[in-house]
Amino acid sequence: MAKEAPTIAVAIDDSGGSARTISNDITNLDWSIPRAVQDVTGVDKSAIERLLLLADFSITVNGVFNDASNMSHDVFKTVGSASVARTVTLTTSGKSLPNETFFTDYPLSRGTDGSLTFSAPGVLSDGTVPTWA
Repeated sequence: MAKEAPTIAVAIDDSGGSARTISNDITNLDWSIPRAVQDVTGVDKSAIERLLLLADFSITVNGVFNDASNMSHDVFKTVGSASVARTVTLTTSGKSLPNETFFTDYPLSRGTDGSLTFSAPGVLSDGTVPTWA
């Protein structure tokens, strides 16, 4: 497979369950698909022995405030009041990573230059192993 610097399409459900592509509002994002590990080393070992445990998914979406219809503010404005899982689908280079996600915060920040930005952290909600398709 060739190395590339592809664009990323980001679609996130609003609180009503409608997927909204908000890639243009997002300036950067970080996601992780970690696995838990349990140390099971017995006293008869001279090196650590581990078991690979459950999978997880987390994401932080950072962007520029946009209150136009069906854009980032419409997606995140109910994070504090609507207890709903939202499908997050990341698509890049023909590959997609969909996950059911709880967003836990929607902080806005007004910079000294007048900019208005947001950062929205999310975590896996439904116990489905994150899988690239």
